[in-house]
Amino acid sequence: MSILVGYVPTKVGEAAVRAAISEAKLRNEELLIVNSVREGALVDKSVASAEDIERIKQSTVDAGIKARILESIHRDDLAEEILDLAEKHDVSLIVIGLRQRSQVGKFIMGSHAQRILLQAEHPVLAVKADQV
Repeated sequence: MSILVGYVPTKVGEAAVRAAISEAKLRNEELLIVNSVREGALVDKSVASAEDIERIKQSTVDAGIKARILESIHRDDLAEEILDLAEKHDVSLIVIGLRQRSQVGKFIMGSHAQRILLQAEHPVLAVKADQV
């Protein structure tokens, strides 16, 4: 079995990857890292660089775990992408990052993280950037 985490180049994304690496090491499982960021995927138009991905690969080597980078399947719906990949790869855990939201944002349903938490058929570990 394996652990799935979606990578985005933000503090939240970094926290999720660090937590996923820790879980993979603890459980002695393979880590699947989804490079799910592409132009237009996020509001701030962040794109994961090749250097980001290489740095993450090296951190998994340093931790002594096996990891694979899965490229995005180029959907605009990140939650659907994560849920589909979790099903396809039969993962034991999905790790996601949560960001601080305004009071108004807390009442809005439909964010990617909320949809993953509500719809996932696999256990989900949700990490806030300040928790790691």
